[in-house]
Amino acid sequence: MPQYKVKVRPEDVARRLDLFLAGFSNKNNLGFSRTFIQKLILEGGVRVRGSKQAKSGYKLKANDEVSISLADKEKNTLTPEDIPLEVVYEDKDLAVINKPSGLVVHPAPGNYEHTLVNALLHHFKNLSDINPQRPGIVHRLDKETSGLLVIAKNNFSHLALSKQFAAHTIERKYIAVVKGKVEYDEFVIEAPIARHPVKRKNMAVSFGPTSKFAKTYYRTLKRTERFSLLELKPFTGRTHQLRVHLAFSGHPILGDDKYGKAGVFGRLALHAASLGFTHPATGKFISFSCEVPEEFAALFK
Repeated sequence: MPQYKVKVRPEDVARRLDLFLAGFSNKNNLGFSRTFIQKLILEGGVRVRGSKQAKSGYKLKANDEVSISLADKEKNTLTPEDIPLEVVYEDKDLAVINKPSGLVVHPAPGNYEHTLVNALLHHFKNLSDINPQRPGIVHRLDKETSGLLVIAKNNFSHLALSKQFAAHTIERKYIAVVKGKVEYDEFVIEAPIARHPVKRKNMAVSFGPTSKFAKTYYRTLKRTERFSLLELKPFTGRTHQLRVHLAFSGHPILGDDKYGKAGVFGRLALHAASLGFTHPATGKFISFSCEVPEEFAALFK
């Protein structure tokens, strides 16, 4: 059971316990979120001067000693697999992967093998373990979507990247081939999304009480009478957002068997072409891009 002890310095007197521990976590790259710390306090995992302190808002006093006791982490039961990976970038904190279409990102019931996570466990010695069954995974792409994903190698990086995704400061651009000749050169689709009322595995544009705001910008790159090539920028990150919004606009993504018509293209014609974010360790903004799949371009030759 991992344990930490830290003495309160004069400058921390009267500070909230949860904020004090969040600062301790950040300083030591432990990757504890404030929510995790508050839950730990509530469950009796934090002691002050040897006694359990169940209040996150407890104000620290001079000469307090705070101890943290963590339960042993759940061990992942996943098997590393030698699945080829295209690593676009790598350092000690993170990696950027160009995921192929057809590769599931993380294990789920009925699909515990042959995923990106199994490949990561083979290729990388260290991965974040905030979620032991999804090591390294900060965000995801649908199985049939190809393109760039950032992978966290430690919990500090994982937490910092997760905050950027939550704040919508990650810069992402996708390339898609959609059905039909799109009318506008540029357009913004702003339509709320919720779970489909009948097809529970699908999402849909909905204006009900459970709907969530969703916004997508697109720019038309090429057109034919049958297809359009679009650059997409999601301002929000709802499940299946790009697929739902484009289907709602009357131009579903080719190969989308959930929201369009199956069999018209060999795969979902959606590709995460660029990704930019602030590096958790250096504080510098870095960005990456990858080539558009050849099968997309072939439709416009």
